[in-house]
Amino acid sequence: MSLSNLDFLQVTEAAALSSARWVGKGKRDEADDAACSAMRYMLNEMQMQGTIVIGEGERDEAPMLFIGEKLGNGKGPSVHIAVDPLEGTNLCADGTPNAIAVLAAAVEGDGFLMHAPDCYMDKLVVGPECKDMVDITLPPAVNVRLMAKALGKDVDELIIGILDRPRHEKLIEELRNAGARVHLIPDGDLSIAIAALDPDSGVDGLMGTGGAPEGVLSAAAVLCCGGGMQARLVFSTTEQRERAEKMVKGDVNRVFFTEDLAKGSVVFSATGITSGDLLKGVRYKRGMALTESIVMRSDTRTVRMIETQHQNAYQEF
Repeated sequence: MSLSNLDFLQVTEAAALSSARWVGKGKRDEADDAACSAMRYMLNEMQMQGTIVIGEGERDEAPMLFIGEKLGNGKGPSVHIAVDPLEGTNLCADGTPNAIAVLAAAVEGDGFLMHAPDCYMDKLVVGPECKDMVDITLPPAVNVRLMAKALGKDVDELIIGILDRPRHEKLIEELRNAGARVHLIPDGDLSIAIAALDPDSGVDGLMGTGGAPEGVLSAAAVLCCGGGMQARLVFSTTEQRERAEKMVKGDVNRVFFTEDLAKGSVVFSATGITSGDLLKGVRYKRGMALTESIVMRSDTRTVRMIETQHQNAYQEF
């Protein structure tokens, strides 16, 4: 991949800076629009032939960063791009933790990002130590015991991140009965999936059902870190299943592993908007802004934490 990590870092930084102006103002749509506009502007400045494979939705639903949208200056490599300009719109609007701007990219032919259907996905994300130990088809209580063994911990020392939703009541009960601790997330499971890959975050894994497009972004991070992800698509309607069968090769009921969702040469970048489990949010100081980002590359298996000072914190896009 000829494009550098910094090229993609600048895209998520711009999205974070733009949406951060709406933190705590209760205006989720305005925050999301700001992040989308900034991300789209920066992507169009890049020397590439980019195509959105995961974005804000279909063209009729999203005015920009829609699936299939072409970005870049039309020169350079063909790049498939997955974005979530503002993961956690409610978190940003309410000023609560873990809102982030996220992007993953793969050069066509060198890397792959699955064009995920817009449905739910049951996910299990763990760090490198546990990736060959767990099995999403096993009961959660069994998996946490296997994780504890791999990590050299007691089960009651494990912390599992789960979206705080009524559909997860049984999962939460099973994990607590097994002795594990549960970290409930009000919105956006992608930030916790990334945190589960960092041994210093305090989060040991992610379980539960969330969006399938966010699952592909999670898989890109997992690939770069050498962690493990297993997933199953969950359909609410017959139409969702039929759409998935047209988009996804093979049995849509199978267990998807990391490299079914993301493989090859992939770059992943995320920038904090509100401070959370892994990243600090945008902070303002004497006319400038500070951002903290994580940038990963699968080719080199490098993970970089980058803090940037932005003298022009209020650039319009």
